[in-house]
Amino acid sequence: MDNKEYLTLFIEESQEHLQAVNTHLLELEKNNGSKDIISEIFRSAHTLKGMAATMGFEDLAHLTHHMENVLDQIRNDQLTVTPAVLDVVFESVDDLEYMINDISSGGSGKKDVQGAASKLEALLAGDKAAETASASNVSPEKHSVIPEYDQYEWAVIQESEEQGYHALCLNVTLDEQTMLKAARVFMVFGVVEKAGEVINCQPAMADLEAEAFENEFTVTLITKEEPENLQAQIAGISEVTDVHVHVVKKETVQTKHEEQSITEEKNQELSPPSNKAEMPQRQTEAVKTVRVNTDRLDKLMNLFEELVIDRGRLEQLSAELKHSELTDTVEHMSRISGDLQTIILTMRMMPVENVFNRFPRMVRSLSKELGKKIELDIVGADTELDRTIIDEIGDPLVHLLRNSLDHGIETPEVRKQAGKPETGTVTLRAYHSGNHVMIEMEDDGAGINKEKVIDIALSKGIIAAEDVEKKTDQDIYGLLFASGFSTAAEVTDISGRGVGLDVVRNTFESLGGIVSVDSEPGKGSIFSIQLPLTLSILDVMLVEAGEEKYAVPISSIVETAIITKDNIFHSHGQRVIDFRGRIIPLLSLHQVFAIPGSQEERSQHSIVVINKGGKIAALMVDHLVGKQDIVLKSLGPFLPDIASISGATILGDGNVALIVDVNTLIA
Repeated sequence: MDNKEYLTLFIEESQEHLQAVNTHLLELEKNNGSKDIISEIFRSAHTLKGMAATMGFEDLAHLTHHMENVLDQIRNDQLTVTPAVLDVVFESVDDLEYMINDISSGGSGKKDVQGAASKLEALLAGDKAAETASASNVSPEKHSVIPEYDQYEWAVIQESEEQGYHALCLNVTLDEQTMLKAARVFMVFGVVEKAGEVINCQPAMADLEAEAFENEFTVTLITKEEPENLQAQIAGISEVTDVHVHVVKKETVQTKHEEQSITEEKNQELSPPSNKAEMPQRQTEAVKTVRVNTDRLDKLMNLFEELVIDRGRLEQLSAELKHSELTDTVEHMSRISGDLQTIILTMRMMPVENVFNRFPRMVRSLSKELGKKIELDIVGADTELDRTIIDEIGDPLVHLLRNSLDHGIETPEVRKQAGKPETGTVTLRAYHSGNHVMIEMEDDGAGINKEKVIDIALSKGIIAAEDVEKKTDQDIYGLLFASGFSTAAEVTDISGRGVGLDVVRNTFESLGGIVSVDSEPGKGSIFSIQLPLTLSILDVMLVEAGEEKYAVPISSIVETAIITKDNIFHSHGQRVIDFRGRIIPLLSLHQVFAIPGSQEERSQHSIVVINKGGKIAALMVDHLVGKQDIVLKSLGPFLPDIASISGATILGDGNVALIVDVNTLIA
């Protein structure tokens, strides 16, 4: 593995540890000094420090070391958790995040951290000094860890006894603040290997070299060295806080294991009966994972996309040739490739918590800046989305959240006067809905002033006065997403409800999503985003218009139907139809794309009823071809921003079908 791969692993793991620190610090503030949470924070910080020191990022390791000192005093009840203390720690975390992001973008990761380190040291200076620890580095009374030896190792131990040697087991403990654990392990092994031959080490040597252990390890060696001499040599190594040495004898170890077994049997006898006691218990297997570069997943998906195209061609040939054996083989291949498609898409899935996790910290900071009391409630963070979509939704969600905090939630005084709790609540939830994922952001704030929205829309010429009466409440709230619209009296550095929301909508719609908003004055607002599970492979309905085939995403289709001329009416210069008691617009695919030929002389028409955020329209086509899985292909830089087209696909016969962008067809 070259240094670049080490650096990639360092960046990935550092970001994970930083996120864990952020999350647990917020939990610590709510749970007022929980020891379990403090231990989790300390463990992440300690690991981050060790990795940074190993990789040579001194500023990162230096600041993390000072942060560890503060966490250690909190853990030992020598420093009280207060908002002021956490503010200083959070500032340090911000500096750590800056350095890691700098490293990620190719920088050196250097930063002047002396100011942040001084603030952390000031916290320690303001509290009582820690009590002096025990002076002895050697603790013979400590319970020894007995490794599990295999048959070969027992044979070596027995043979060494017969030849005048003895087997020694060393339990070594390093200081928890050791920055280069692998270096200390190397020094211990330098002493051990001079004294004899190592036959066992736990954890394995590879894990010790990679510092994939806490701060304890065990070494067993065959030697003639006296236990006391070996113990003294290792105890003299810097940052070794404890050494326990004992002679390994088979009968002694067996006796200890037998005593342990007897104790376990007694505990089982004393345990209360269970209605599952008679059933054999299956041991839970550990979940095995492996890190895979996302580029490899993208290449795998690209190859599978080609397979989907060829599968479509084979299915078409099979239908044309009507050869029974070919048909059976193609059906079998389709089933297998369908299972493979599910596995590959699942591999690309990531939980939305990868995006949501950054928000609690942001809410904490902004609520203090705004002088508001705000609680963020996250629901369904384990809901999964395609990685491509996950990468894109972070910034627009941040924008929506900032708007909600700045202009949705009221100040404590205003909320109190309105009979509300002083603390406002923003709920961020995600859940599956068919082949979609729904993300909702709901607040219990002041809601949206409908009359104010109408006045601004009229003044900016976004709508005409005669159209106001035709608009539903949802239509009016949807004006927030119009370009240049804003209800904010002044633009703040946090947000202005409506400022830039057109960009938010465009981002979600470019992902095949649909955005809607609803509100109740005085009660709050809810922004709803409907997103597809994946962008790579789509279920579509193929339709014909003229001599061309077009693909309409199944996710946007309500139903298909056939209508006659008598079903078509006109209202305000627009063709409409009666769809289940509801008057909806009728659009012609011929007119949308200026396709030669006319549909007017036909007595019957095929229609596709499409939906966008609750708005429905009918799309008139020449023929319905059928449902098919297709691979979404970009039109490339030479054909950007073609109206009402979101991409293209290659069909089984080699022809290209354009994919209709339903969002642009419904106003």
